[in-house]
Amino acid sequence: MKWFQSFLQGTPEIALFLSLALGYAVGRIKVWRLSLGGIAGTLIVAIIIGMLGKVTLNDQVKNIAFALFIFTLGFISGPSFFASLNRRSLRYAVFPVIEVTCLLGITAIAVVLLKLDAGTAAGLMGGGATESAVVGTATDAIGKLNLPADQIQTLQGNVGTAYSISYICGLITIVLLTSQIAPALMRIDLREEAVKLWRKIGGGVEDPGRPTALPELVGRTLLVSAADGRTVADVESALGEHASIERAKRGGKPLDVTPSTRLATGDVILVLGRRESLLDPERTVGPEVASQSMDFDLDVAQVLVTGAKGGITFGALRAAAPPESHGVFLTGVSRMDHQLPLQDGTQINSGDVVRLTGASDDVATYAKRIGFRLDTGVKADFVFLSVGVVLGFLIGKVELTVGSIPLSLGTGGGCLLSGLLFGWLRAKHPTFGQYDPAAASVIKDLGLATFICAVGLSSGPQAVGLIQKFGLSLPLTGILMTLVPACISLFVSWKVMKLPAPLALGAVAGQQCSTPAITAVQGVAGNATPLMSYTIVYALSNVVLPLLGPIVVGMARALG
Repeated sequence: MKWFQSFLQGTPEIALFLSLALGYAVGRIKVWRLSLGGIAGTLIVAIIIGMLGKVTLNDQVKNIAFALFIFTLGFISGPSFFASLNRRSLRYAVFPVIEVTCLLGITAIAVVLLKLDAGTAAGLMGGGATESAVVGTATDAIGKLNLPADQIQTLQGNVGTAYSISYICGLITIVLLTSQIAPALMRIDLREEAVKLWRKIGGGVEDPGRPTALPELVGRTLLVSAADGRTVADVESALGEHASIERAKRGGKPLDVTPSTRLATGDVILVLGRRESLLDPERTVGPEVASQSMDFDLDVAQVLVTGAKGGITFGALRAAAPPESHGVFLTGVSRMDHQLPLQDGTQINSGDVVRLTGASDDVATYAKRIGFRLDTGVKADFVFLSVGVVLGFLIGKVELTVGSIPLSLGTGGGCLLSGLLFGWLRAKHPTFGQYDPAAASVIKDLGLATFICAVGLSSGPQAVGLIQKFGLSLPLTGILMTLVPACISLFVSWKVMKLPAPLALGAVAGQQCSTPAITAVQGVAGNATPLMSYTIVYALSNVVLPLLGPIVVGMARALG
């Protein structure tokens, strides 16, 4: 074993990537359709490797990785966070408030009854909330305490160990509660309730991003007979608001298509529209014929919505299409990389991304009306992003003295705030500061995984001692950290706010920032309706929960 320790201590970078490889492999293992995920898997593997190899990563690696993660988290959340600060969405703020209040209350009781140190208390709270960012903000706060270096290292190690135990318990609890136990307690069929809500907000395609055998947007080439003598505008009106004539031929030659163009028997037209508008075009226009070489490539644009202050419904956004872009169709909408229901009642906020499909010129005109067309290439503006990280470090160094206690946001709080600010600036002025979602996701996950690995490696040597000291009290407290706020929020959403069941369960999953939970809820619901509340609550909790790390450290020190 000594050769193994010497090898890892001489090449700690191998310990890092070995932990990542094995951790993500462990995270993929499913037990009853439930997996830990790569981050929790990395932490567990790193703790084991730290116990066996007694190897650590230097603080610079840990700080840089955490700064990249927390800044990117803020950047991604910024547009949705600020867009949620409106009258319609702020009612969902009650869920993060319940979460924070319960977490602090339960943590305080645990500190007093179990005599928890600051590191163990913060780790338990972070795991119970299933919020990995708490590990970073808490260890950062512990590093600033006026304590001997060995004691600080012990407390920081306890954060990782307590988090890993509490996270496993919290993850299982929130997934089972939201997808299985809660629907049974509510005495509802979640799939049936989701279908009712789906119909209420407009019905239609359940997953616009998934290829189907019957696509909603279709094209038809029709031979004019019944529409003889009618104008293009008249025919489009007869077909319905979701159809447009894009091409026309007369005698085999192209015919200019304008609203006043009058069609004649024998003309061939290409009609583009939603399937329901083109179910029986023969009665209005004439029979369908071969394509007549009239096919053309549709332009698909991802557009960042910038002018939806206070929110606008999907139906209202579609109705606001300029007359010259009547052939453009809204074929998707996403928030924080989550596809939302493509229904008239779905709320669209500034910072959401809609997908436009249609003729190139028409798409360009419509895109300018509602926002900014995104470059779909994977790009990142490193000048903008690096300035943001520098600003975050500087904000974290600002100290305010209250009595004799110096207070600061630290790296975690500073980079989170700067990320929120820079993400909001990007949404308001999308001509600069591009940070492609794919690039952001990689940086965020790699930064967090590297940081978590560093914490796990340093936690390894004292992990066994901590578990022996507290025994079953750690997992039981972790379960309570998850169960109590989730049950209270479920009661408030279902009985007090009278939210539909899919929205109530989506909000509970959102306050925990739990992707596995919302995935499980969606699987039972059968459609995307739970995401309508999840994305709003998630954006709020994702900003608030990381800030609890320093608060719990300070509270545990005061109560201990």
